Amino acid sequence: MEYNMRLGWIEVICGPMFAGKSEELIRRVKRLEYAKKKVLVFKPRIDNRYSECEIVSHAKNRTRSVDIDKAHDIYDHLEEDTYAVVIDEVQFLDEEIIEICETLANRGIRVIVAGLDMDFRGEPFSIMPELLARAESVTKLSAICERCGAAATRTQRIVNGVPAYYEDEIVIVGAEEAYEPRCRHCHQVPHRIEKEQE
Repeated sequence: MEYNMRLGWIEVICGPMFAGKSEELIRRVKRLEYAKKKVLVFKPRIDNRYSECEIVSHAKNRTRSVDIDKAHDIYDHLEEDTYAVVIDEVQFLDEEIIEICETLANRGIRVIVAGLDMDFRGEPFSIMPELLARAESVTKLSAICERCGAAATRTQRIVNGVPAYYEDEIVIVGAEEAYEPRCRHCHQVPHRIEKEQE
């Protein structure tokens, strides 16, 4: 999506796992590269599911990226002619990413980030609510519910074939072996369900 405005804004692509967030991010990167724009692509080093130094979608499309440990590392790679900064799995970065996105956009850089808007418990994930509020553009994608085929807006964590408990650690990097997309009605958080039934 292009804007008829001064250059420099924030775009957020969000949704559950398997919704095509990385696919959409890669599509936007390819368009910018085709237009011969200088694009810097980043991802948190913790996300090493498919590749180091690349963003890879579940459909196996890919684009080169720089792995970073903390948000501030982005500044080490900026160049004078940087047109866009692109970040996948932004929810894994520290809170400084909010200020960095704002600073880059204010400098006239197009900022495109993608990430999970909710954690496996169906609650707002980390810094995502803040980024969503500050963005000029939000694209919310949905997947297909593994259980009923409805639009899936949540991510179900699976441990040993059953839904994971509410108290489990929030960040566990994984793919099909640990997560599946679910709609609101099929999404389960066992300990929360038990408490609601008391």
